[in-house]
Amino acid sequence: MRAIVRDFSMRGPEDCAALSAAFADGSLDPKRIVAILGKTEGNGCVNDFTRGYATLGMKLAIAAATGEAPEQVGKRVALVMSGGTEGGLNPHMLVFATADDATSPKPGAKRLAMGTGFTRDFAATELGRRAQIEATAQAVRDAMKQAGIKDAKDVHYVQIKCPLLTAERIAGADVVTHDTYESMGYSRGASALGVALALGEISAPPADDAVCRDWALHSGVASTSAGIELLRNEIMVLGNSDTWSGELAISHRVMKDGIDAPALWAALGDLGIEGKGQLDDAARKRLVAVLAKAEPPRTGNIRGRRHIMWDDSDINATRHARALVGGVLAGAVGDTRLFVSGGAEHQGPDGGGPVAAIGRV
Repeated sequence: MRAIVRDFSMRGPEDCAALSAAFADGSLDPKRIVAILGKTEGNGCVNDFTRGYATLGMKLAIAAATGEAPEQVGKRVALVMSGGTEGGLNPHMLVFATADDATSPKPGAKRLAMGTGFTRDFAATELGRRAQIEATAQAVRDAMKQAGIKDAKDVHYVQIKCPLLTAERIAGADVVTHDTYESMGYSRGASALGVALALGEISAPPADDAVCRDWALHSGVASTSAGIELLRNEIMVLGNSDTWSGELAISHRVMKDGIDAPALWAALGDLGIEGKGQLDDAARKRLVAVLAKAEPPRTGNIRGRRHIMWDDSDINATRHARALVGGVLAGAVGDTRLFVSGGAEHQGPDGGGPVAAIGRV
């Protein structure tokens, strides 16, 4: 098996023209798509319907090419839309697909492997709590098995789309919070702790009251994004396996804060992609994708300097963070087509988060 990763810029949340063109010219088989990660230009908050709009567009585009019902596409393809392209971030989609490969994997070489998993739909009372953690952990294990990844150390990025609470879902229920925006953080945090549990980063499921409170508990590879458009967790595991072939591999590091560009340089170095100051054209052509989390430090400081991200009543803190991290990473690689997701509860240390790079080795 060989992994394929394609990226397409989007002129709007519904724009699947480039995706459909790739189907038409035969360069991408719609039946072999495993997942699509997208950055849409909404606000990334509870009422960001650009995520659902983009998801619908992608289902319709794939269904038109395969003859499937759109609902069936949604059952087999993980569609993870992350709202918010603040700063210079480019609205785009990353399409992950597979292809049969006539060549055998190189002995000892590990190449990009991918697997998906889906939980059941969650009740409102389960979001942000142990039930979501444990169900997510099992789905991550299932995705690892599908990908042929046996060692947790070979997992470099786990992307999850998780649900949130709305006023309608909350009504009359014993929920973790009655603040719909705050529910996004609880859902992201519980999902991230599910990744940590599956990969052995924590030894046992934490108690309900540890979610969004005990910040010592975190995963170094989890990236979770909450949205209104679903009720279950949709999971994609990215790692390296010696059962896969091709030219692609993935590496990651954990950014200690939003300006930790050296973490990205280290991940790129694992792939043999070197640069000074900013990647040159040759190096940039080898880089396929950069994926990262963004979160303002709760201390109110970045390396001793005060920041105002949590204090701005006009612009949400996660929107500030996406713009900050997006600018830092774009300056390093010389490209704004980056998957930067905000809200990093239990995803790396406070104020930091995982950053992964996929490249041609």
